[in-house]
Amino acid sequence: MAANRRNGMTSPAHGLEDILSPAASHPRTSLPNVATIVTTVAALYFGREVFLPIAIALLLTFALAPLVSSLKRAGIPRIAAVIVSVVGAFAALALFSFIVITQVSELAQNIPVYQTNILTKIRSLKETGVGGGVIARLSKVVERVGQEIDRQDTSAPAAAPEKPPREPVPVEIVSREKPLEVLQNIVGPLISPLGSAGLVIVVVIFMLLEREDLRDRFIRLVGYGDLHRTTEALQDAGKRVGRYLLMQLVVNILYAIPIAFGLWILGIPNALLWGLLALALRFVPYIGPAIGMLLPLFLALAVAPGWSLVLWTAALFVVMELITGNVVEPWLYGSRTGLSSLAIIVAAIFWTWLWGPLGLVLSTPLTVCLVVLGRHVPQFEFLDVLFGNEPVLEPHARLYQRLLAGDPDEATDHAEEMLEEKYLVEFYDKVAIPALLLGEQDRARDVMGDLQRRQVAESALVMVANLDDSAQEEADEEDDPPAAEEGHEDKDASGEDEPELPDGTDLSVLCAGGRGELDDAAAAMLAQVLEIQGATVSKAGFADLELANIRRLELEKVDTVVVGFLNRDSVKHARFLVRRLKRAKAALRVGIVFWSQSANEDKEAAAKLAHDINADFVAHGMVDAVVGALSHEPPIALKLVAKRRMRRPRATPRKVSAAAS
Repeated sequence: MAANRRNGMTSPAHGLEDILSPAASHPRTSLPNVATIVTTVAALYFGREVFLPIAIALLLTFALAPLVSSLKRAGIPRIAAVIVSVVGAFAALALFSFIVITQVSELAQNIPVYQTNILTKIRSLKETGVGGGVIARLSKVVERVGQEIDRQDTSAPAAAPEKPPREPVPVEIVSREKPLEVLQNIVGPLISPLGSAGLVIVVVIFMLLEREDLRDRFIRLVGYGDLHRTTEALQDAGKRVGRYLLMQLVVNILYAIPIAFGLWILGIPNALLWGLLALALRFVPYIGPAIGMLLPLFLALAVAPGWSLVLWTAALFVVMELITGNVVEPWLYGSRTGLSSLAIIVAAIFWTWLWGPLGLVLSTPLTVCLVVLGRHVPQFEFLDVLFGNEPVLEPHARLYQRLLAGDPDEATDHAEEMLEEKYLVEFYDKVAIPALLLGEQDRARDVMGDLQRRQVAESALVMVANLDDSAQEEADEEDDPPAAEEGHEDKDASGEDEPELPDGTDLSVLCAGGRGELDDAAAAMLAQVLEIQGATVSKAGFADLELANIRRLELEKVDTVVVGFLNRDSVKHARFLVRRLKRAKAALRVGIVFWSQSANEDKEAAAKLAHDINADFVAHGMVDAVVGALSHEPPIALKLVAKRRMRRPRATPRKVSAAAS
């Protein structure tokens, strides 16, 4: 087989690691009980005054730690590096806040200027449509409802005549506040946020100064028995969160600069304000960019008499969002957060409910920390399963689940995704056959009924039929292999030579299932691979190999018969089929495949088993089955079994004499 296709085919011993995303099977994930979840959420909710500043300080520590390390490597002492980093970060935030407040104040003063344009557009909306427009009709409906309510009130029985109501006397309360009270009213609302900000600054400084000590204490508290895993978790969390925050800041800046410049070109007032708000709001997942777009759109509606400015402003935001989401973000960090899209939305809802607007901004980095914790600490593995973006089912288990559900279309989609980089023989060997082995295990444990077994087998056969196009593409590549470069050797990812599957031209092979419908599905997969290699292939079901039907098989033009068993305990039945097939045609090669998920089967044990059952070869995987089926070795003659004759016991002389008398 040509080994130059796509990324190349890996060897049987190393292909499993490249195909299966989880390296090994994981035990069942244990979920925390309801009491633990309720207690944790209640503590975070009622203790948000304490936990929220600590969470902000922790994330800022992750973000500023690389900067502090860089300054230390430049020769600056630790204390100076920490102070410079923290003061610089909060000075940038203060400057940002000052510019935003200034721009908002300027915008508020100019709002009355735009009233004429707003009223003009409202009148134009009222005049659109038939019969006075949509707005006019809605107004009439509301007016009629109000009249009906008033009519019901007046229809009530009249009571005693009341005196006409007296007009209220306007009263104006004038209070003279002392200067101290005025200052208190101004400064009072600012004390809480300023105090929280100061607390966060102090906590960040001490976390950066005591970072190594805090790390050691955390290791001693939760991971002293496994230093390797705990260290890896801390490093992973620091890198993920710090890189996410830094890259998100870079992305937002690259997004905000064209927005501000474009709004300035279009003539939108306070373009700098909208650029800064776009930078800040884009930290909020999904809804942040939409909120940042609405305010400039409203202003574009107010400053110009027509509608063209509104359309140009919307086009600017849409184009920048498409470029940023599809080009800039994948280029800078892609999906390095390790979160699924649904997890980001759910996390945003949860943290917003828990901690308000600040929780919405912190939702993604906080959830990243939880996913890292679940990835490295077994007790919290459920967090990685719930929120992570890595596949939680191995490919063969996922495929079996689809077959078990009777969904061959999604199973085909799953197969075609893998076939973009893998050969069909490798997909069958490492994914499809192990999926059928799971079905055989369920059948052996009596947890799968006959109906389910037939459904799995039928779904697998439909999937094989759907992959005929992929098989034809591989066959065409085999007919016209690309020219190998000089000095180039086909090797797999491990550096070892890749095995070449033999050419099956001028060979005829019959593939059959051994004992059930699942065996027939595995035989169909083997038949498709043999067809790719150029062999003439026919198929037979397990029912065709029964004693009453085996002589009806058309074996005249068949060179080799391959019978597959998913059940490894079918050695006696395999020996019986070998003898029956070789008796039907003496010059017939018969191979037996005991399908196995393991890639390292003992070749000597397979050869010994083949000798014991009188088979020409015994294979355990797809590659060995193809090699054995397309071999040109002469068939092994059928061994004659010596029959033991039954001897009748001789009559004793006493019985003979008695008979004579």
